[in-house]
Amino acid sequence: MRRGILTIAAAGLLVTGGLSACGNDSGDKGGDSKKTPKIGVILPDSKSSPRWETADRKYLEAAFKAAGVQYDIQNANNDKTQFTTIADQMITNGVTALMIVNLDSGTGKAVLDKAKSQGVATIDYDRLTLGGSAQYYVSFDNVQVGKLQGEGLVKCLTDQGIKNPVVAELNGSPTDNNATLFKQGYDSVLQPKFDAKEYVKGPDQSIPDWDPATAGTTFEQMMTQTGGKINGVLAANDSLGNAAISILKKNKLNGKVPVTGQDAGAQGLQNVLAGDQCMTVYKAIKLEADAAADLAISLAKGEKKDTGQTVKDPEGNRDVPSVLLTPKAITKENVKDVVADGYVTKEELCKGSFAELCTKAGIS
Repeated sequence: MRRGILTIAAAGLLVTGGLSACGNDSGDKGGDSKKTPKIGVILPDSKSSPRWETADRKYLEAAFKAAGVQYDIQNANNDKTQFTTIADQMITNGVTALMIVNLDSGTGKAVLDKAKSQGVATIDYDRLTLGGSAQYYVSFDNVQVGKLQGEGLVKCLTDQGIKNPVVAELNGSPTDNNATLFKQGYDSVLQPKFDAKEYVKGPDQSIPDWDPATAGTTFEQMMTQTGGKINGVLAANDSLGNAAISILKKNKLNGKVPVTGQDAGAQGLQNVLAGDQCMTVYKAIKLEADAAADLAISLAKGEKKDTGQTVKDPEGNRDVPSVLLTPKAITKENVKDVVADGYVTKEELCKGSFAELCTKAGIS
């Protein structure tokens, strides 16, 4: 993956005009400029993370409305058949650009290839489709997300003075390339600790479809397997982290066993404020959605833009023009930054017993 990742400030410039327009080339055109620009978006589900419906949909709709383009945003609800059906319907209904968050690379590739054969421009949003044909990829530096998680867990274990901790890993879905990148990032931090015998490597399992219920069952089995001797949990996102926390609560260990996450939604931030989750990772979804919408609008009009960076698709053996944004580690000390950014409101975060915790955290 090429370095030189954009800072959030630079990303803002990119979205507001830093992408330079360039003409079509015959080998990889945008949408047909003679057709009415129309953008189709397929979101993956609403269970793996609340972000897809509460953030991505909202920000994409706002960007498309502001540009005055037609759009159709649908959610595949983690159903591969439905994902393909939605794509077919969108192509039939005349979208000139299609943006997808794949459920797996195989299904995603088939959809992208069909769109390309029909002259529809395509974008991989948030997840890269391995072996696919998308003209752009818009996401975060997902290896860096994982590094922040690994570094956050190390700090939490150190702050608690836990010696030779047993660390368990709840990884994301094995069909999601992002989960592979997250693990690459956090293992780059944790593996040297295991090798030096500073940490003990505990159970390490991937959770199909990022399913929280499966994660809870899996973590309970991990606790049984280790006789309850798990001292830290590298959970790949907040939903998996919350599943682990629910089991820790049953065993009266919440707050004593550091747990990581990412997404920085209301539930994850509440767990951080309560001390049940030691950190999360905030990804400024509005910047991601705005960058993707900017590219999609251009493609839908038959235009192309130069992003200035690429990501290597190892299966397709090609460099995919990309926009990668910078993630941010969030602990109790800076939860207020997520609220200040407007990603989560004070009203949804500071309900009931969390009101006092919000006040202590400087959220006003």
